[in-house]
Amino acid sequence: MASQRQSAVLLTHLLTLFRGPPRTPRRTADMCPRQDSNLRLYLRRVALYPLSYGGSGRRRRYQPAPLGTAGADEPSVVTSSFGRVLVVDDDDVIRQLITVNLELEGFEVTTAVDGQDCLDKVKAVDPVVITLDIMMPRLDGWEAASRLRDDPETAGVKVVLLSARAQEADLQRGNRIGVDAYLTKPFDPDDLIATVRRLAGLPAA
Repeated sequence: MASQRQSAVLLTHLLTLFRGPPRTPRRTADMCPRQDSNLRLYLRRVALYPLSYGGSGRRRRYQPAPLGTAGADEPSVVTSSFGRVLVVDDDDVIRQLITVNLELEGFEVTTAVDGQDCLDKVKAVDPVVITLDIMMPRLDGWEAASRLRDDPETAGVKVVLLSARAQEADLQRGNRIGVDAYLTKPFDPDDLIATVRRLAGLPAA
C-alpha cells in the first residue's frame, strides 16, 4: 500500500507538471516538460508500472453517476484524439492509470465503474474500443461483453478483456463471446497501448 501511495503522489506531481501551464514567467530550463516520448516513457515505467495494473488491493463500492453530470468520470479535454475509449473497471487505481496512459497517447477516455454502467454509457460515448474488466459488481465483464455483441448498435465495437485469470477456459470463453483481445493482469502498459492502437486501426507507435 505504501508503494501505491507513493506512486499516486508521484503521478499527481507529474500530471501537474504535464498539464498545468506555469503561473509566472520562467527561464527555458525551468519550463514544464512537453508531451513527448520521454515523458510518456517516464510516466509508464516509473509512476505506473510499479502497480502493474494489478489493482489497489481493495475494492470500493461505487454509485455510478449519469454521463454528463457533476461527479461522473468524464473524459479530459484533449486538442486532438485518435478516438474514444471506454475504460470499464471497478478499481479506481486501475481505471485512473489506464486513463492516464490512453490520454497521453492521444485518445479521448470515458470511464465506467462496472458492466451495467458500461451498457448505460456505451451508446452515448460511441467508443472505438472498450477495455473491460471481468470481475465487477452488478454486471461482470463476461455478461457485459455478451450483451454488447448481442446488440446490433454495439456489436462492432472492439472489446479488450482485462483479467487476472489466465486459464485456457477463460480464453476460449472470450473467443466464443467474440472479444477482440485478452490481456492478463498484471500487464505491461505498453502492451495495452499497442493493443488499443491496433484495434483502433492506428499504426504501431
